[in-house]
Amino acid sequence: MITIFKKSSELLHWRASEEQSIGLVPTMGNLHSGHLSLLEASVEKHPVSVITIFVNPKQFGPNEDFERYPRTLEDDINLIEELAQKKPQRKIILFAPESVEEIFPTDFQTSIIVTGVTNKLCGKTRPTHFQGVTTVVYRLFSLINPHTAYFGQKDWQQVVVLKKMATDLRLQVRVKSCPLVRSKSGLALSSRNQYLSSEEKEEALILYRTLKTGLERLQKGDSPEMISQYFETLKSGFEYLEILDAETLEEVHPQTQTIALLGALQMKRARLIDNILFTRKKLND
Repeated sequence: MITIFKKSSELLHWRASEEQSIGLVPTMGNLHSGHLSLLEASVEKHPVSVITIFVNPKQFGPNEDFERYPRTLEDDINLIEELAQKKPQRKIILFAPESVEEIFPTDFQTSIIVTGVTNKLCGKTRPTHFQGVTTVVYRLFSLINPHTAYFGQKDWQQVVVLKKMATDLRLQVRVKSCPLVRSKSGLALSSRNQYLSSEEKEEALILYRTLKTGLERLQKGDSPEMISQYFETLKSGFEYLEILDAETLEEVHPQTQTIALLGALQMKRARLIDNILFTRKKLND
């Protein structure tokens, strides 16, 4: 059995008396296997896990899909209940705010802005997106005060941004990324995949296949500079294709330990992102 809170006041009242280690999984709902893997990771490590479902208006830009973003709370609750039944000794809290005002009161005028790392990749075409993400995540951190917050690797730039926020503000929370989850075809799982037809899902695999080719070339001995040049020849078909230092999202340098291959693809009804991470040690395996 899970406990559901729909008001911030209820959540705060509960939190004031909870002394056990807490893991947090922030989501916008319409849960899939990727979200559930994050919750499973939290449940494995913490006696108490909080999963939040809140479609955050602040991270949607003009003409984006805020109004049509899938809202499936009843189905989401059922999925969480199924997971909870497998771990009866663990406590799972669902915070599903009943209104935007539960997170952002009508007089709320504060934003959390991380500069630099937000100005590239997705930040180029979605200039207000990460400000909305950092603001809502900071707000959830302040309400829940978790020990660890779990995020998916698929949104890798988001992970880097949130780690930077936590470091700069000296927040007492660990931002942890969990492995990207794919469908059997290789498509990175996303709530927005349901916007695509079966034919479009097949077409969308070009993004993963391109990143995978870049990885294979690296493993065969091509330098990061050569992969960057390869991506440059294909950029007209994608929003972006980049090979960067995974920790900083700057250019790969001799000391780079983990490398990120990242890309974005705009389909007719959905914008898709994907990435592959690997360590340089693997290049010599």
